Amino acid sequence: MKYLLTSLIALLLACSSYPKKNNLERKIGVTSTISNPYFSDMAKDYVYKAKINFAAKSFGGIFIVKKLGEEHHRVVFTTEMGNKIFDFSFIKNEFKINFILEEMNKKILINLLKRDFHVLTNEYPKILNHYEIPGDTIFLETQIENKTYFYLTADQQLHQILETRGGKEKSDYIFTQVENNHAREINIRHKNIKLTIDLKAI
Repeated sequence: MKYLLTSLIALLLACSSYPKKNNLERKIGVTSTISNPYFSDMAKDYVYKAKINFAAKSFGGIFIVKKLGEEHHRVVFTTEMGNKIFDFSFIKNEFKINFILEEMNKKILINLLKRDFHVLTNEYPKILNHYEIPGDTIFLETQIENKTYFYLTADQQLHQILETRGGKEKSDYIFTQVENNHAREINIRHKNIKLTIDLKAI
């Protein structure tokens, strides 16, 4: 019985929410909106030098994002010589693989890349809750594809997105060197999977 009680307490602590674990203060009655502006300009080609590491594999090249219409983005990754590594289309809730190199054509990797790039190009996620650390960062709880994300803003600028599950951080999207709604550096880290994505604007 003592062991069972200890196990139940440990389980309850482990399942506590991310806001509770991080002492975030929920704001009731606050109307919150958020926009992710970093791939929102149809007149702009977003071009980055990229490195993607997955398990023991490493891929380097040029990463390009183009907004083609409302909720329509094209995401292309090529070698520096211009040979395609992958080419994806995101149109509203539809995901299309236009091309992918056989070496990257793994279901788990495709699903991760789909989720990551959907988060990066999703301009107006639906806000579920508003949390704050007094006098510091605002945490806006959202849901994308039935997964929970916290958008962290400071000085009205988005600088980080966290995917959480069971009160724990699962993946982390960090935007730095922001100029005129353009994040010149983006880093994506997955906590329990060996996948990292590093983008530096050219």
